[in-house]
Amino acid sequence: MPYASSNGVRLYYEEAGKGVPIVFVHEFSGDLRSWEAQMRHFSRRYRCIAFNARGYPPSEVPASPSKYSYTLAIGDIANLMRRLGIGRAHIVGCSMGAYSTLQFGLRYPHRALSLTAVGAGAGADPARRAEFLKASAASARRFEEGGLAAAMKPYRNAANRIQLESKDPRAWLDFFKRFSERSALGHANTIRGVQMRRPALQGMGGKFARLKAPLLVVVGDEDESSLDTGLFLKRFCPAARLAIVAATGHVVNVEEPEYFNRITGDFLNLVDSGRWRPRDPRSLNLSTMAKKA
Repeated sequence: MPYASSNGVRLYYEEAGKGVPIVFVHEFSGDLRSWEAQMRHFSRRYRCIAFNARGYPPSEVPASPSKYSYTLAIGDIANLMRRLGIGRAHIVGCSMGAYSTLQFGLRYPHRALSLTAVGAGAGADPARRAEFLKASAASARRFEEGGLAAAMKPYRNAANRIQLESKDPRAWLDFFKRFSERSALGHANTIRGVQMRRPALQGMGGKFARLKAPLLVVVGDEDESSLDTGLFLKRFCPAARLAIVAATGHVVNVEEPEYFNRITGDFLNLVDSGRWRPRDPRSLNLSTMAKKA
């Protein structure tokens, strides 16, 4: 099994195809298998790499929460690329992985050919920070005290995940099967070390205003927190393009894989061919658009 070492932690990865590299970064409730439809599609033209974050077997599961942080998660992407001899890549992330993708673009702009952020939004609003931290702490306790079975229950009726159950019951069942194969300790530590300590995206408008890497923001229209964050990124970041997917929840790449592959492929084609352009400033309405953040 292929592994890459990052700050003393072994990360499991898979790759397929040849060409310009794409690195896929998974969500909190998924793993590299969440990207299977994208690995199959894009590996026809690209060198595709997907990996399991620290805490997600067969990647190593450190016992201490101190071994988990959003900065370590960003470093894990960079170290994996270094291990594979990749100088620059398209970075594609979902949810927790979307947060890491955005932060990677801010920290390593010279290494990002482009950024695609899917469903970025959990904990992004500073005004709801206390509520987010309370819910996250309760979730971490469920993983510790009840294990994976207890922790999975809230996902069955989550407002931004029921869409997948209605559209694709088989994929829904597969989601829970994969969930049951992971590490309760890894999830609890990820919540405490990564999600509860990362800065809120919507307090970083100034940084995103200076982001130069081409950015595609993808959000389902029934994913409320991600909708708000998607609009925030579009308003502050001239490099951002926003795609809102109708009648869709949180994990767009799993829920609508063909549509996601098409719009992401179109975006990557623009970047690779040198035809991508940032937003024309003449389109900005200063009375309604970005304000200081």
